[in-house]
Amino acid sequence: MGGLLFLAFAYFAVGQAAANRNDAQTAADAAALAAAQDRRDQLAGAWVQALLDPTEWQDIFDGKAKGLGLSCWRADQLAAQNDADVLSCLPDGLLGYTVVVETNDTVGDSIVPGTEDEKSQETATAVIEPRCTFELPTGDEGGDELPPLTCEGREWDLDPKGPEELLPKPEDLFDVHLAD
Repeated sequence: MGGLLFLAFAYFAVGQAAANRNDAQTAADAAALAAAQDRRDQLAGAWVQALLDPTEWQDIFDGKAKGLGLSCWRADQLAAQNDADVLSCLPDGLLGYTVVVETNDTVGDSIVPGTEDEKSQETATAVIEPRCTFELPTGDEGGDELPPLTCEGREWDLDPKGPEELLPKPEDLFDVHLAD
């Protein structure tokens, strides 16, 4: 009977550790996605600013826009909302972020000695992928017209004099997802 009770407590300790690790992974995923989404929004803003100069578009879609700010502040916010702290947040190339978080909660008391102060750490990477393609006109082709922008099969007829609501949104221009 004592052996069964010990085994039950051991399974409980493993469950506590697994739950804490899952909490850390959730916080890391949310933090990495938040940083990448902030960068995506900045890239989309840069694209709107460069709308009349299509020669700058490819650099923006490649993540090379001028004047981009830091995005790790969003990772800090989302980690905190998930009861964790960001240990590191680094750009992963021009179109991604890798975030390491640690849970604020410990595994807790169990029959396994030394676990009461253990916290879980996890890492996640989120990437930004451009969804759009375009072809710059050659020579006198096109004149003052903007080239058509095709995003995931949808062609946008861009009118710089039209309302901004008719322009693609950040989520139309870029996809943000966790890396494998």
